[in-house]
Amino acid sequence: MSEKKMTSSRRHHLKSLILQIAQGWLEQEKKDIAAAKEAYMAEHCPAPEMSGDQAALMEFCKKLAAIIDKIDEERYDAEAKVMKADKELEDLKIKVVDLIGVKKPALKKVRMSADTMLQALLGSKHKVTMDLRSNLKQVKKEVKEESTEAGDWRKNIEDKADRKKMFEAA
Repeated sequence: MSEKKMTSSRRHHLKSLILQIAQGWLEQEKKDIAAAKEAYMAEHCPAPEMSGDQAALMEFCKKLAAIIDKIDEERYDAEAKVMKADKELEDLKIKVVDLIGVKKPALKKVRMSADTMLQALLGSKHKVTMDLRSNLKQVKKEVKEESTEAGDWRKNIEDKADRKKMFEAA
């Protein structure tokens, strides 16, 4: 028995239905979160009493400032604890990697000529051959004739003395 494939129009129709349902769920979730936030704020943060004279309002502001300072200290302490825990986690991850070690994959032997290796590295656009001898210049060997005669050493010394005088004069 052969199963019939779903037509593309049917597939697109089902996909759009799923997306509509998911969008509805997301909107409902946003509404639920907003309602939960409203309920929490109504329960934990009653409306402030604004009746009274200036001294009472000043006292109320001082209480609010003290509460804000206390909460700010708690937030700072919590951030410090989180940063310390993150640092410990990083250190532990590094220790785990050090203990386990990094496994190097086994290399496979590949028989490849130098020309094909260069072609693989540089791509097929560059034509490079490993016949390096073809690019070398031809050099003819010249035989040096060494003099077998012993020269007069006094002449050498006189030449060097003349050179010395030339530098002293300058």
